[in-house]
Amino acid sequence: MPEKFVVTATPSMKSYAARVVEHLSKYPRFAADAGIIDGIDLLEIARFADGEIEAVINASIRGKDVVVFSSSARNEAGRGAAEAKIELYHAIDALKRSQAEKVIVFEPFMGSSRSDRTVRRSSVGLWVHFKTLISLGAGHIVTYQLHSDKSKSMLDPVVSEIDDIPALQLIQRYLCDVYIRDLATLENTVRGQWAFCSVDAGGEKLARGFANAFGAPLVVAHKQRDYSRANTIESINILSAEPLAGKVLWIVDDMVDTGGSVESLVRALAAHRPAEVNIAAVHALFSPPASERLSALVAEKLLNRIVVSDTVYGPRPIEAEKDIPNLEVVPSSELSARIISNIVAKNPMNEVLEPFNAEKYLREPGLFNR
Repeated sequence: MPEKFVVTATPSMKSYAARVVEHLSKYPRFAADAGIIDGIDLLEIARFADGEIEAVINASIRGKDVVVFSSSARNEAGRGAAEAKIELYHAIDALKRSQAEKVIVFEPFMGSSRSDRTVRRSSVGLWVHFKTLISLGAGHIVTYQLHSDKSKSMLDPVVSEIDDIPALQLIQRYLCDVYIRDLATLENTVRGQWAFCSVDAGGEKLARGFANAFGAPLVVAHKQRDYSRANTIESINILSAEPLAGKVLWIVDDMVDTGGSVESLVRALAAHRPAEVNIAAVHALFSPPASERLSALVAEKLLNRIVVSDTVYGPRPIEAEKDIPNLEVVPSSELSARIISNIVAKNPMNEVLEPFNAEKYLREPGLFNR
């Protein structure tokens, strides 16, 4: 491992990467003379008159490990998905040509993971993305909550490592810190009055993780899709072992995109007369018309609160806090710093990979169970 390592970012995630560096700088092992190098401005994207681009590294990184943050989702630089990916590809090539020892690509939300089906006559965007990253020289890929577990099998661990961090734990810890706070509430209120609902049958595993973590009931929504049209739901059946009337329901999903699925589900759940319905999701894509849909549900008193993380980082989450009532954004940069710290020090990832247990956490509160 090189004596120092560098953290940089493509234009899509410079502010987020700067926040990660701020957290890392507080670690004693990363003192100024033997630790992290703030390389946020080290990477520059130059443009030619005809629109072609070139990534430029403005300092020596020979022999150093480099963590490069990037996002092809909605982002602070206003880059489109295709442009953001090309910038990342050029960045990796420039880093390897500058003789970086190892390039670690950190994409908090990997947008390509939505294209992971291999059963239709279509390209598989995630496989294309992985193949491109690896062929250019990415030796390690880190992301939060891939769209499906099978996605990780597309990457050969012999040529590149991957860490898919279950970032729903950020939301679970947040619920403990803000809404539960103590063991008595967990035992007397949550376990008797809360329930966790999947957004569809495929999301049952995510919702079951919440149900097991908090010792609360599981509800499964089975939706019938019209696969001839994107983001289209035909019908929803609610499967529950007990009545939902009077319960606090949490819809659990890995992402909210246009809000179509959760809107249909919230309206279907309303017929069961719950005390309230909430949403807990990692990635807040909030593609139009998500803001209008979620705001309407809140205005109609069908939806109480929306809890998401900031893995999709840019101007929209800040605007969304104003646009969407009752939106709560859980920061992820401190967790990203902890992950990088573990990678650099070659420490185990158990603390961020093990299933969350609310009772254990409440006995020893704090983001990382210190």
